[in-house]
Order: sequence, then C-alpha cells, then structure tokens
Amino acid sequence: MLAEVGREVGRERRAAPRLGTVKRSLLTPRWLLVHLLFVAAVVATGFLAVWQWDRAHEAGGTFQNLGYSLQWPLFGGFTLFFWYRVIRMRLEHQADTGNTPPPQPAVAETGSSVTGRSLVPPPASPVGADEDPELAAYNQYLAELNEADQAS
Repeated sequence: MLAEVGREVGRERRAAPRLGTVKRSLLTPRWLLVHLLFVAAVVATGFLAVWQWDRAHEAGGTFQNLGYSLQWPLFGGFTLFFWYRVIRMRLEHQADTGNTPPPQPAVAETGSSVTGRSLVPPPASPVGADEDPELAAYNQYLAELNEADQAS
C-alpha cells in the first residue's frame, strides 16, 4: 500500500516538461556540442563498418575484417542508445527540479572550493624530537624554508 502511494507521488512529481523548455535546454551551446559529438561518433562507426566490409572482400581480407565490419554497427547502435539515455536523463532531471536547468556551482573568491572546504589543508600538529627525530628534523627544515620564502 505504501509503495503504491510512493509511486503515485513519483508520477505526480515527474510532470512532463514543456516543449519550449525542452528545446531551449537541449539547444544550448554545450548541448549542441554533445549532440555533434554523438552524431560524429555514429557517422564514424558507419564509415568504419563500410571500410572493414570493403577490406574483408579484398584479396588480403580476413574473417577478422568481416567480424569488425559487423561489430562497428553495434558500436554505432550503442552510441545512439547512450545518446537517447543521456537526453532522457536530462529531461527527467528537469522534470524533477521544476523544468529549470541545474544551477552552476559558484566558487567563492576567498579561496574555498565548491564544497566550502579550504583548498589548503590545515597544518599538521608539531612533532617533538623525542617522538620521531627524522620527522622533527624534516619539519624544522620545512619551517626554515617557509620562513625564508616569507622573508623574500
């Protein structure tokens, strides 16, 4: 019973996006480049299939060429299927978020990353010479280098 209610809520939330919004979101320069990449991949697999087919029927052709000529259309079909899935995922994402494109993360000017964490790790706790003499000597060397860098 509860699962059916959840499915109904999911159906209501996934309203079909308006056609104008779909056209605009899939025709941005970024998406046009994605479409062009997929079309180029499908055309390339078609040319490779024809090339391998011709190569298989030449005097030096082998069954390997024949196999490749049958494999390349499968790669092209997978590319078309992947293209369809990418567009469908984008449309579902738009339907879930209210027909708006996802916001671009803003990077703060204070040197923090997108996640809000500092880009510079915090300093390590000091190590005494009695705990690890080699590490203490190395840390002292790094501290001297830092002071020399700060002075110049």
